[in-house]
Amino acid sequence: MLANTVAQNQSRQTLEHYDEIWLFGYGSLIYKVDFPYLEKCPAYILGWQRRFWQGSHDHRGTPENPGRVATLIAQAGSRCDGMAYRVTAEEFIHLDHREKNGYLRHEVPVFLINESGQQVKKLGIIYIADEENSAYLGEDSEEAIAAHIANCRGPSGENSEYLIMLDEALAELGVVDPHISQIRWHLSNLI
Repeated sequence: MLANTVAQNQSRQTLEHYDEIWLFGYGSLIYKVDFPYLEKCPAYILGWQRRFWQGSHDHRGTPENPGRVATLIAQAGSRCDGMAYRVTAEEFIHLDHREKNGYLRHEVPVFLINESGQQVKKLGIIYIADEENSAYLGEDSEEAIAAHIANCRGPSGENSEYLIMLDEALAELGVVDPHISQIRWHLSNLI
């Protein structure tokens, strides 16, 4: 069964109480920006780690052979870097559909990094796929995750492309994520 969360996300938050809405991207939302935005800037959140523990039945894999994509896991003392976008509430019609495979919207503090390097704290929206959703694949070694990724393809392309593009987008932000780097190193030995 696919974990379609569109209706659940639309009933979770109306977004009407926001003066401005900041969406935090930590996976494909960093490099595949297929929605209009009013403003963007590098950002980070605290207490979360990026992990390739979520299954992708609809983008980077199939129901028979789900790919692996990024989600977040809670980890005290951690920092997850990404990109924040100021968007209108209307954009969540598209975003909820795009992130429908097990991801739920959550409100978190997002620390925006402006052009002068100053940090500004805002309330933001992130999509997280936790272990309760049916598409969750869970923890595995970076080597096993790389082997899994090497053998998956979906309507949005090769699963390996997702990993490589995310790693390159993080590098452009000056971010090294050891989990991502180790998976990519193992993947490079397979393809």
